[in-house]
Amino acid sequence: MKILVTGCCGFIGSNFVRYMLNKYPDYEIYNLDALTYAGNLDNLRGIDSGRYHFVKGSIGDDAAVRELLSKIDGVINFAAESHVDRSIENSRPFLDTNVIGLHVLLDAALKAKIQRFVHVSTDEVYGSLETGDARFTETTPFDPNSPYAASKAAGDLLIKAFFKTYGFPAVTVRPSNNYGPYQFPEKFIPLMITNLLTGKPVPVYGQGTNVRDWLHVGDNCKAIDMVFHKGREGQAYNIGGESERKNIDILHMVMDIMSKAGAAKITGEAAFKYVTDRPGHDFRYALDNAKITAELGWRPETKIEDGIADTIKWYIDNEWWWQSLKKRLAAESEGFWK
Repeated sequence: MKILVTGCCGFIGSNFVRYMLNKYPDYEIYNLDALTYAGNLDNLRGIDSGRYHFVKGSIGDDAAVRELLSKIDGVINFAAESHVDRSIENSRPFLDTNVIGLHVLLDAALKAKIQRFVHVSTDEVYGSLETGDARFTETTPFDPNSPYAASKAAGDLLIKAFFKTYGFPAVTVRPSNNYGPYQFPEKFIPLMITNLLTGKPVPVYGQGTNVRDWLHVGDNCKAIDMVFHKGREGQAYNIGGESERKNIDILHMVMDIMSKAGAAKITGEAAFKYVTDRPGHDFRYALDNAKITAELGWRPETKIEDGIADTIKWYIDNEWWWQSLKKRLAAESEGFWK
């Protein structure tokens, strides 16, 4: 099978390519990536070039997409602008990629009669939960609260419309917050790890009481693989980590592991600082996995304590990968991720 996987030079996409090439020795992966700020060719360093093909380009480039799809059996779309803070600063790129770019990709895939199309969305389309609220299901009404989440919700509705109108063979997945190797260091967990490794305090929004459902990227890759091969067309599947934690609790977990290993250059109260909360900050995300478990037999396998420890080790062992990215972020902004 020949699969177009868009956005492979990002965090989840690069992990997914490695997973698929390792699991399926007769598959070929074509990677279409625009190499925006979070796209990094080093994420795929060492990949077997015989079955992996990189094409620089945007999912919004109709000609490039059509040419690629002429030799493709299936598509998995990871390409997206995905950082909420950046969407608050400037929402236009999020609409350009997550809505207009997706439409170009869908239209071309429809005309090329692609056999299978998986769109990677987010739990943020559902909005926010309070303590004690039931977890989001696939039928929870959309209630996005950030420009990023709104753009992804619009993309999900496009997918639904293409299935209903044209019978387009699309499936949507909505993962919870991922963590693991190759995650860009502006995101919360790698930001924590790399700041503690370099002796800088970790910024924490508000009082750190916001709750997220953490999912190891390896478990997410397995789920998307199963949905690609066995998920029902026209359906959406939540992919939850079943590991709800407050942000401040994740910080203390990371600090504790790193301190015991002697890896943290800054410890105690000096290791973090509370900063002004994000505008419209969602309080809690939590996904109900009942559907994907019942239909496909998937459950997350990685315990969060083990996954966090493995992730910390990866960042310690791969300083070459993130040091230049940290310097670039510091030069770009006086904001949250500096």
